[in-house]
Amino acid sequence: MSDTPIRIGNVSGFYGDRFSAVREMLEGGELDVIVGDYLAELTMLILGRDRLKNPDLGYAKTFLRQMEQNLGLIAEKDVKVVVNAGGLNPHGLAVALRAAIEKVGVDRSVAFVNGDDIVGRAAELGLGTPIAANAYLGGFGIKSALDAGADIVVTGRVTDASLVVGTAASRFGWGYDDLDQLAGAVVAGHVIECSAQATGGNYSFFTEIEDMARPGFPIAEVAADGSSVITKHDGTGGAVLVGTVTAQLLYEVGGPRYYNPDATARLDTVELTQEGVDRVRISGVKGEAPPKNLKVSLNHLGGIRNEFEVVLTGLDIEAKAELFQKQFEAALPERPAELTWELARLDRADADTEEQASAMLRCVARDTDPKKAGRQFTGTAVELALASYPGFTLTAPPGNGSPYGVFEPGYVDAALVPHRVNQPTGVTESIDPSPLRTDPIVDESVPSSTSTTDWGETVDVPLGTLAGARSGDKGGSANIGLWVRSDAEYAWLDETMSVDKLKELLPEVADLTVHRYPLPNMRAVNFVVEEVLGRGVAENVRFDPQAKGLGEWLRSRVVAVPASLIQKGN
Repeated sequence: MSDTPIRIGNVSGFYGDRFSAVREMLEGGELDVIVGDYLAELTMLILGRDRLKNPDLGYAKTFLRQMEQNLGLIAEKDVKVVVNAGGLNPHGLAVALRAAIEKVGVDRSVAFVNGDDIVGRAAELGLGTPIAANAYLGGFGIKSALDAGADIVVTGRVTDASLVVGTAASRFGWGYDDLDQLAGAVVAGHVIECSAQATGGNYSFFTEIEDMARPGFPIAEVAADGSSVITKHDGTGGAVLVGTVTAQLLYEVGGPRYYNPDATARLDTVELTQEGVDRVRISGVKGEAPPKNLKVSLNHLGGIRNEFEVVLTGLDIEAKAELFQKQFEAALPERPAELTWELARLDRADADTEEQASAMLRCVARDTDPKKAGRQFTGTAVELALASYPGFTLTAPPGNGSPYGVFEPGYVDAALVPHRVNQPTGVTESIDPSPLRTDPIVDESVPSSTSTTDWGETVDVPLGTLAGARSGDKGGSANIGLWVRSDAEYAWLDETMSVDKLKELLPEVADLTVHRYPLPNMRAVNFVVEEVLGRGVAENVRFDPQAKGLGEWLRSRVVAVPASLIQKGN
């Protein structure tokens, strides 16, 4: 046990992130631990299909290849590895890792954490009959494995922040009652979990960062009191700024309380300070007891999804779209259960190029019957090629469609979910849930400020002239976090950006339920839009199925901004 801050570097934010990140982080400077997040809703479906084909799979194969190439360097530098790459089969990944370690000939021990996979008990637990059901475990299984001397710990579905929570808890000997420290680690884990998003990736003000060619991956220096400094290796691209950290803190969150299995972090207590070049301190985080229930990722097989897209060029775009839609629906042998149309008006008048003169009409079908959403669906479009609007063309040949999954969250008492650690010695240890668990406090949506400041003269400019944004999916819902960089700007943002104003600026969400949560410490306002993504990313109901661009659309909308704020350097 030590009071020296632990340097935790992230090497993955999703299954498919930069493959070379492990070597870059190991060679770039000193680290105590590397962590990596490989799982997401869609990833669990991908791993589920892998496991159906081969019961020995179901884990992130990319991670195994990264380890095969870097085990020698990991052993040489004596760096620990903690990742959730075990997916649906952490035991299988542990077996494969041990074989790789033996082949390379290094001295590294492997532990794995499981128990999250409760699909076999889903019906008994009132969760229906999904094809996959994985509870989000906390970090104390990881802590136990590291305490027992494991060098590499692979897990199934733990919360993204748990990788850092468990690692820091092991270093500093935290227990369940160290709520402020645990909450601080939750916040640090949330900041670095999405890799380069903390160092300039997906950052609204990216043009202000000098080198974005290849952003470095983030490092959290977590201290014994739970505070941390977010940084990156010297000489790497991107930047670590209060802004980049704020943006990531707003990613995929709801109200001020950020629930995790080991502690609830109060995001409204977070204090951010630019401590130096590429160094942002996170302090002041307060923790509360964790919720009684664990969140469960439930994936169901939704059916078959298929789509086609036709190009409409030149004049009479809407009339052409109407003609084709009418002809197509009349010609369909069997109508799919769901049939949606989307006309994207990308065209412009008197265009200099044919592409700029063209719009796109997309049709999407979903059905549990493969025939209705299969080749006969796209084939019907092809049959109209010589009988429809002038200039008819398809962007791709007809296809058979593909299975899609439907995600929904579930909740189950943590006491009913086994949390097991399989130590390097072969001993299996059970981890009890936090004894402090309680019914969660639901944060209430807050209307805009009641202040009516006289801001004086205004100028119509895009909202993004002042505000940054970060948006993302939360199951079928999405969040949009808006933040600004001065107290005066925040006073204006809090007064201006009401739920009604959001709906006015984003007409596509006008009929949906929207919650609003101000976060003054971060000069931010977070919105959660319910059901904007249907039944989750795998259903792919929107042009932007993970809501990644929703915040940037909002920033592009024109609003009346006080001229005084624009004149202060924006």
